[in-house]
Amino acid sequence: MGLESHIQQLSDKHRRLEETIAEETAHPGHDELKISAMKRQKLRIKEELERLRFETAH
Repeated sequence: MGLESHIQQLSDKHRRLEETIAEETAHPGHDELKISAMKRQKLRIKEELERLRFETAH
């Protein structure tokens, strides 16, 4: 897998997590632990994307 392809896959996963989090929080009685776990995963993906983009720029 090429670096650009990997970055695109991570970006897609980040976007899907963002959508899922928004859907989950819209429901009354949503599971805070599940949402917190998704937010942590989303943050890890964002940090990985930033690292990869920085490496490709330099």
